[in-house]
Parts: sequence; structure tokens; C-alpha cells
Amino acid sequence: MVRKQPGPPEKVSPRLQENLDYLQEKLGIGINIDILRKDLNLGGKAAAMLYVDGLTNGEVVVLLLQKLSTLTYAELCPDPWQKLMTQRIPHMEMESSDSLPQLIDEMLAGQLLLLLDGEREAILIDTRTYPARNPEEPDMERLTRGSRDGFVETMMFNVALTRRRIRDPGLRVEGFRLGRRSKTDVALMYIEDITNPALVAEVRKKLEQIDVDGLPMAEKSVEEFITHSKWNIFPLVRYTERPDVAAQHLFEGHILIFTDTSPAAMILPVTIFHHLQHPMEYRQNVFTGIYVRWIRFFAVLMSVFLAPLYLLFSQQPALLPPFLSFIGPKEAGSIPLFIQFIIVHFGIDLIRIAGIHTPTPLATALSLIAALLIGQIAIDVGLFTPEVLLYGGLVAVGMFATPSFDLSQANRLVHLLMLILTGCFQLPGFLAGLAVILLRLVTTKSFGVPYLWPFLPPNFRGIASTILRQPVPIERTRLTVLQPADQDRVPPKKE
Repeated sequence: MVRKQPGPPEKVSPRLQENLDYLQEKLGIGINIDILRKDLNLGGKAAAMLYVDGLTNGEVVVLLLQKLSTLTYAELCPDPWQKLMTQRIPHMEMESSDSLPQLIDEMLAGQLLLLLDGEREAILIDTRTYPARNPEEPDMERLTRGSRDGFVETMMFNVALTRRRIRDPGLRVEGFRLGRRSKTDVALMYIEDITNPALVAEVRKKLEQIDVDGLPMAEKSVEEFITHSKWNIFPLVRYTERPDVAAQHLFEGHILIFTDTSPAAMILPVTIFHHLQHPMEYRQNVFTGIYVRWIRFFAVLMSVFLAPLYLLFSQQPALLPPFLSFIGPKEAGSIPLFIQFIIVHFGIDLIRIAGIHTPTPLATALSLIAALLIGQIAIDVGLFTPEVLLYGGLVAVGMFATPSFDLSQANRLVHLLMLILTGCFQLPGFLAGLAVILLRLVTTKSFGVPYLWPFLPPNFRGIASTILRQPVPIERTRLTVLQPADQDRVPPKKE
């Protein structure tokens, strides 16, 4: 069946009943229980008010009805339309439109629609109030010290939480409405005199090119439309639910994308090392921050390479130097070592998935049963060696220590690939897997930014900033990776 192409936009008719008939057909008024209509008489002229129950502030609607119902003919003459827009409606956020499709879109977004007989335009009054929870600290980005607020599912709340931390007239928030049916609100945020204008133009163009019926998965759907490499295992954007983290990236020259109904802000462009940063490093003193950063780097490497290396050295003990001769199983299990690691890998993922779908009061019990009973029984009956469970547990700890959830999941797949290649082909397989991973990392770019920057291409100041948590006062200029329009964090000293 060929879908009929839409015709030119319908205009508001001066006859109120024609407009109401059109809206009744399009909106299903009388069928939809949440779309409400109120017929009015404004100073002797017929009018109608329409809005979506649940998306509109009921108290504001009542106040408007009280104000409008008392208007007399003399108060609206000689120009009722102009009087309503400028004097008689006590509200700041109002606009008018003569396009019925646009009026429908805005009304379904929560605005109140006011139609007046004899007028060729309708009034939109912004009385939106979306169901929302209170800002809370994100579960996946908790800190021992720091702010306890976090993004919620309402886009404008998230914009406000970020703007509160950046009271700069150069902060820009551009709005988009994406999805022919979903009409999802999306915001593009950047600091105009810091962010690279070419980067802003590229991202804006990609957002404008999104043409789909809906974005039910919110920010993830947007990400898949705007990223260059859609089959890359590594994440090309970063997500955060913390306003302080979002603000910090804006100061560095990044771009944020907020999507309505999602509590996560998308940060772009990024390198792999942006996924390894955590705000806790900057809430501690410098040396503690450096120590925590190094521990985290070690944990991430451990989550990828520890088990494959142990498997390799167990298969080929001749590769071990004498001081590491203790590495290797003390006694063989009933199952080959390679298969044991594969089972443990999938077992950990299965426990994690089960924990997500398990009610919170039972999740702890599930973890204890899986870790203690299943693991211990597998050792007691001789199916597994204790070393396999030990290294499998260390790999899981390294995965959970990775700040970015998306990177940790990518590392799980890389870990599985390394296990399979090492188990099947031993040293050549391990080296081949390592080469494939490095090649993928070297060729990956996030909106033109090399994924392994500052190591490839080398940038010594960037390397120092990546390895060491720098004291804030000595970071006088921004890193060049994003080509910021303003590179100075601290104004240069006057002569």
C-alpha cells in the first residue's frame, strides 16, 4: 500500500466550527479520554479551549478560565485578538499560529490551544507540566562527596540543571523536534565562543537529517542516527546523568544532546580516555585522584586481558619467566580449561542479566547463591579449578570498575574474542586478537576526533593530562583535540 503524501499545511479558518471539526477528526476528541475541550464565550464571541490532560498544569488552566470567563464585549473591542494576546491573558509564554498541523503538534506536546471565532490564527499558551520525579544522584555515577542531583526524564529540567552551573550568555540551547509521529523534543547544547563552529554545524546537520516515524529509545536512537560508524563495537559518544559532569564537558568544548524522556545527556565527541574518567578523581586531592585513576586503568586492562593471558600461559608454560612459574592450574578439572573460562564468562553475564530483572530485595540473595553455592559446588565436584573462578571474578570486578557502562560492555565482547582466539590458536591467536583490537581502535574516530588521542597521534600535554590528574589551577588552556574556538581557561595576564 502506497502511503499518501501530505498536502500543503491546513490553515486556521475564521469559522470556529470548521476548525473544531478538523481537530475532532485528527485528534479523536470524544474517543481519547485525555484530550479535553472546553467551549467558551469571550465577550459575546464563541471560543474553544483544548488541551491534553496530564501534560497541562491544571491550576494554570483554572486561572485562565476564571480570567477569560469574566471578559466583557467592551474589554475585547475593537480588536479581540490583539487584546487577548497583549492584555487579557496573564501569561508570559504565548505564541500564535495559523497552521492547524503545527497547532496540533504543540497541543500534543502539552500546550493549551485557544481558538476564537472570526480569527485566522489561534493562540498557544505554554502551560506544560510533565510527570517527573525529583532529581536524585544517579545510581551508576555515585560519589562519596559532591552534588546529589541528577538528570530526570524531562528535558527542560535537565537543561535547567546544566544552565544553573553555566551562567554564561554564550551558552546555547537549540531545539529540535524529531520523529514524524513521536515528535520527540531534542536539545543541542554548547558554549558558542568555546565549541568548534564546524563541529556544531556537523552535529546540527545530522540531527536535521533524522527522518523516522519515532524515537522510542530516545537518546540511543539519536546516537545511532548521528554517529559515523554504526557497527563499531566501541562507544563513540559518552553518557552522563550528572549535571556537574555535563557542565565540565561543555567548558572543554564538547557538545551535549538532551532527549526528552531520557535522564542521560549525550556527550560528543569523545576518545576512549573520556570513558575512563570519573568525577570522583576531581573530588579528592590530586595524589588520591592520580592513584584512583591508575587503579581504574589497571582494572580496565585486567577486565580484558587477565583471563586470556592466564589461559595462554597455562597452555604454553614455556612462555612464562621463572619468577611467574606459579601461574597455572595446580590440578586439572573435568572440563578443559578453555571451556571453563567460556562458561565462567557467560555465567557472569547471566548473573548480571538476572540481577537486572530480579526485584531489588532478592538481588543480593541471587548474587550470594550464584557466587557461593554454584561456584563452590562446581569446585567441589571437580568441574572447575579454583583459579578459573578467581580470575573470572577479578575480570568481573574490573568490568564493574569501568566508569562507562558502554565501554565495559564493549570490553566484555573484546574479552570473549580474546578468550576464543587464545583457546583455539594459543599465542598466534592471542597476537592476532590483539592486532585486530588495536587496528579497530586506531581507525576509529568520533566526529573526526581520533579515538586513541593523545597517544595516537601523540600529544605530550594531552598524555600528561590523561595519565595524571592535573590540579585545576595549572590547567590554563584547553586541550587541542576538540579545536576549541577559545583555548584559554584563564585569561592571559596583562602586561
